[in-house]
Amino acid sequence: MYLGCVASPPWILDDVDGVQAQIARNMLASGDWVTARLDGIAYLEKPPLVYWTIAASYKVFGVHDWSARLPVVLSAIALCLLTAAFGMWALGRRAGFYAGLCMSTCVGLFLFTRVLIPDVMQALTVALGIFAFLRALDEEEAHPRWWALLLAASLGAGMLLKSLFSVLVPVATCLIYLLLTRQLFSARIWKRLHPFSGTLVALLIAVPWHVLAILRNPPYFDFTLHAGPGQYHGFFWGFFINEQLLRFLNLRYPRDYNTVPRLWFWLLHFVWLFPWSVYLPAVAKLSFKPVDRAGRARVIALVWIGFVLIFFTFSTTQEYYSMPAYPAFALLLGSAMAMGGAWVRRGTRVLAVVAGCAAVAIIAILIHVRGIPTPGDISSALSHHPGTYSLSLGHMQDLTVDSFAYLRLPLVLAGIAFLAGALASLRATGNRAFIAAALMMVLFFHAARLALAVFDPYLSSRTLASALTQAPEGQLIAEGHYYDYASVFFYTNRTALLLSDRRVNLEYGSYAPGAPEVFIDDLRFKNLWSEPGRYYFLTSESARPRYEGLVGAPQITVVAESGGKILLTNHPLTSADPLAHPASSASD
Repeated sequence: MYLGCVASPPWILDDVDGVQAQIARNMLASGDWVTARLDGIAYLEKPPLVYWTIAASYKVFGVHDWSARLPVVLSAIALCLLTAAFGMWALGRRAGFYAGLCMSTCVGLFLFTRVLIPDVMQALTVALGIFAFLRALDEEEAHPRWWALLLAASLGAGMLLKSLFSVLVPVATCLIYLLLTRQLFSARIWKRLHPFSGTLVALLIAVPWHVLAILRNPPYFDFTLHAGPGQYHGFFWGFFINEQLLRFLNLRYPRDYNTVPRLWFWLLHFVWLFPWSVYLPAVAKLSFKPVDRAGRARVIALVWIGFVLIFFTFSTTQEYYSMPAYPAFALLLGSAMAMGGAWVRRGTRVLAVVAGCAAVAIIAILIHVRGIPTPGDISSALSHHPGTYSLSLGHMQDLTVDSFAYLRLPLVLAGIAFLAGALASLRATGNRAFIAAALMMVLFFHAARLALAVFDPYLSSRTLASALTQAPEGQLIAEGHYYDYASVFFYTNRTALLLSDRRVNLEYGSYAPGAPEVFIDDLRFKNLWSEPGRYYFLTSESARPRYEGLVGAPQITVVAESGGKILLTNHPLTSADPLAHPASSASD
């Protein structure tokens, strides 16, 4: 049932994937579990719990790409099981099973757990907190105090995952629910929630790290609301003022992020919840009267969804920011699917049409690309839209029709999945149709996983990392942002000089007292490249002529190329070097 949610790539990708994995590695190696560091620079943007879980995985299993992914994978499985348990307790066994089925096989959970971001962990703490809240209030619950303390613990853990928003979602959801059900001012309700001891538990979990981070990264308190280049105001300002308040107001500096248009942010949930989003109209037929456990669960799920979506309607947002609301969607969908009715039957027919159209589109693509050659890797067939890469799915716009020629096997499997799903949805109803849709998605996810393997040279720099590991010792330089080659830093466990202006995620920490000087300009690069010592340079194939003009083509030797990225060195490789080959020199 839960196979779909764990189909993530085992390797480390560039960008945030390699960054999270390497920060955790740095914490484990340095013994500093308070201040995250990247390339020696304090990285003060995010809370540390995701790094701690990855570092703990390294401690137990060793430093591997798969052990870096293990906490996210386990969190995804736990979220699916929790959603099912929540549904079974509140809505009945059948509805709970369907809720877990929706959670584990929806597109969004698969798509947004392919990289090491803490949002699935955040969704887990939010869902656990709201579940514990309802259990604490339930009159049949024998031990409400323990559930109230579990609510508090989930809030504290959430603070260490995504900071204030992880607390705001469950707290606001619960308060609005109490207001709507006319229980907000009930002394009996608050007695069951144990707010004072609960607050103490949450603070005991969350506060120590925040205090240590402030003390170790002075100045301690700065409340200026102006952000700009060259400014450093310590951890408190960077973490609370810049990263949360100013980011919410779209005034955060540097502005290295983008925002999804509001209408698309809402409409794309039909994609993120696919295939189960076809049953969303059936949710309108449910009873939302809080007269029993099921009605109360539906009310709080509706409030939960509404708060998350409305909050981000007035803030900057990425495609995956609404993941904390996925369990609520799953609970409502599971309840509607268990109830059945005309709208559920219509949804199944809609799914048959959508899956059938997808199968036809895939067949048309396969026919179109049947004679297209596939030299090299897929990067040669992609377009490039760097202006969109600040969005989570910005690279999707790089796809071209010809690039699908490299994806023939994944397309065949996806086509089989959708065709089988369409036929099953036409013939089956009820439970059989739901199981068929889930199996369709499991096969589709494994097709997507094969597609990710094809994209590996484009999304990861593992090949360059392997070449660098086998090459003679030397200092590494990378063009542009650290994120661009993050997988190289993870697989080689090296730091690097960065040939770029101070910008994006490392900019703020680079101005901290004692921060290493990792940023260099063209003149410094040219001087270093002419030194007797060996240097390696990570750049793009398209930028190579620029650097040949800067230092002279005879001074550049190619070590490895992959996915449009290239590893250069300033001295020829000798015959004794394992990577030496006759065509390695740019001057040949």
